[in-house]
Amino acid sequence: MAEYPAEVESGTSIVIVRFARRLKFLSGNSLVKTYPVAVGKHSTPTPLGNYKVVNKIMNPGKSVLGTRWLGLNVPAGTYGIHGNNNPSSIGKYISNGCIRMHNSDVEELFPKIKIGTPVIITDSPDGSDPLPQDSASSDGKRYVIKPGDTLWKISRQFGAPVDLIVRVNRISNPDLITPGEVIIIP
Repeated sequence: MAEYPAEVESGTSIVIVRFARRLKFLSGNSLVKTYPVAVGKHSTPTPLGNYKVVNKIMNPGKSVLGTRWLGLNVPAGTYGIHGNNNPSSIGKYISNGCIRMHNSDVEELFPKIKIGTPVIITDSPDGSDPLPQDSASSDGKRYVIKPGDTLWKISRQFGAPVDLIVRVNRISNPDLITPGEVIIIP
């Protein structure tokens, strides 16, 4: 199991790995359970970063939100982890930025989550490292895709072969990258 940031070593936390479309529920550094999720489509991506659960609502009223809502303190808008009325959407890039779960999964998770629970949304290949949203890391290994970027431009910029970038980041379609996504530059 990968090491997680110190802030999640006590209590529970959630790590959402966007590229894998998985939500990991942790107790300390121990993985309790992994759930499949849907995340934001490429035009409205789920925002990367470190957040906290700020509200919990049972039966939030809109059927699209399913049976439970866990609101996050994302400064750029209203985002949350919630159930949904379209189970076939799970595993896809389809939402307006929220994290969708099967209703039965969010109902299982909901009572285990407290207000203030840390939520890390990342594109790190192993889900262990929250990645910055707006800059490459100081060691040049992480890069946030900017509007107009292509993998070929990034390859030339960093001198890393495209096929290696694709393999390291498990990119299924090299022609489909989204501004705001974080990739590892090998």
